Amino acid sequence: MKDFFKTLFEYNHSCNHKMITLLAETPEAYSERAQTLLSHTFNAQHIWNSRILATQPHYGVWHLFERDELGEINDAHYAESLSILANQHLDLTVSYVNTRGEFFENSIQDILYHVINHSTYHRGQIMSELKLQGVSPIATDYIFYRRTNTPML
Repeated sequence: MKDFFKTLFEYNHSCNHKMITLLAETPEAYSERAQTLLSHTFNAQHIWNSRILATQPHYGVWHLFERDELGEINDAHYAESLSILANQHLDLTVSYVNTRGEFFENSIQDILYHVINHSTYHRGQIMSELKLQGVSPIATDYIFYRRTNTPML
């Protein structure tokens, strides 16, 4: 199971990298909505990683990143997620309080799957936003990633 999650996080990191590259090539497309959604995606991964590691997150759900910060943030969160995969048991339960003050418990496996699903959802929203800005969307579907069997970097 850990190998599968490692592949999912490689996919997630690679798609994020492609999106960051696209935004660097078309800076006019980094609209307020694209910035909000992409920042939120990175913030959420960091917050979930922090919950698993029982540490305080460095920033909140809606912290905004500048375009030139995105690559470093993507790499840091990817490394953090891989460290969790290497050092944690996926069936362990994590207790946490969400941003609304509600208490929950979930397995690390469920949390990590949620992180990937959440990222995929928001990447789709960002691609729709970029299309509205006149930018041709890029393929970030999992199956496209697996067909090449190599990272999309």
